[in-house]
Amino acid sequence: MIIQSVKLVNFRSHDEFLLQCNKKTSLLVGENGSGKTSVLEAIYEALRGKSFRATDEEILKRGTEFYRIELDFTDGTKTIVLYDGQRKQFLVEDKKKTRLPKKNRYPIVLFLPEDLHLVATSPTKRRNYFDRVISEFNESYSNSLLKYEKALRQRNELLKKHKIDEDDNKVIDRDFFSWNILLAKYGLEIRNYRKQYLDKLNAEFNQVYHSIVENGDQVFLKLNLFGGDITEADYFNRLENEFRRDLILGHTGFGIHRDDFIFLFNEKEADGTASRGELRSMILAMKFIEADLIFRETGKRPVVLLDDVFSELDNVRQKSLVKNFKDNQVIITSVDEI
Repeated sequence: MIIQSVKLVNFRSHDEFLLQCNKKTSLLVGENGSGKTSVLEAIYEALRGKSFRATDEEILKRGTEFYRIELDFTDGTKTIVLYDGQRKQFLVEDKKKTRLPKKNRYPIVLFLPEDLHLVATSPTKRRNYFDRVISEFNESYSNSLLKYEKALRQRNELLKKHKIDEDDNKVIDRDFFSWNILLAKYGLEIRNYRKQYLDKLNAEFNQVYHSIVENGDQVFLKLNLFGGDITEADYFNRLENEFRRDLILGHTGFGIHRDDFIFLFNEKEADGTASRGELRSMILAMKFIEADLIFRETGKRPVVLLDDVFSELDNVRQKSLVKNFKDNQVIITSVDEI
């Protein structure tokens, strides 16, 4: 699928905006704060069904009643996203849907400036990053994650409502039993999908890294399992056993929402041992593998969205970026001409 044009109305800072796209590479140049990232955000929403950074209320231009995204493709089809201030609709194949149908979702490799700092960022941001990446080509992972997050929200809301009361123990236990079952079930599914992804990534990580930096360093990405490698039954029992503690804290302390992704450089944590250039080469290698995995798993060449990352890279890494994404449609934002 090749994007021919992007049209926006009342999307963030844009009253009206039109971008005509090239089949290979399109460059969008503008000052910081001019709304370049918003264009990539709109493309992402039209192809994936949701924004990568905000709610519809936050996206809607202040003082307006609706926003509209229209993506026209070279095959003559189009996708329209319309938000009227209360609900969002997708118009595809002349049919209105409240959600973007799975068959109309298209994979994306999204590269943001903050991704280059992924190694040193918080565990929460790393989890969010990998959750988004794995969801690009694994629909089962996305579904399990949605169900897990819903169950976690429900359990946490109940924890905040209840107070420790000896006379109310049976009612509380019964209320939480079903959520514990769901968290254990989907938590283990998510963890297994994460392991599978890392196995695939690590199988190529060193080779792709060395195509960017010609040296003998070894890179690896591991999953730090909160609470260790346990069974679904163990997971459920731990939730049950830590119920009283969670009740006092007002949130669920144990679960895969506490797992972390750790970058290793020559068998040591990369944060603090690898240089700035080496860290950025690790992230680039990971992005190249991501695009390749998406193609192998889905048969589709993902659209590549690069948000002002060229200014963060030296000439060697810029050339590597161009070379490795030569088979994809790439849309780049930049402060300067490239």
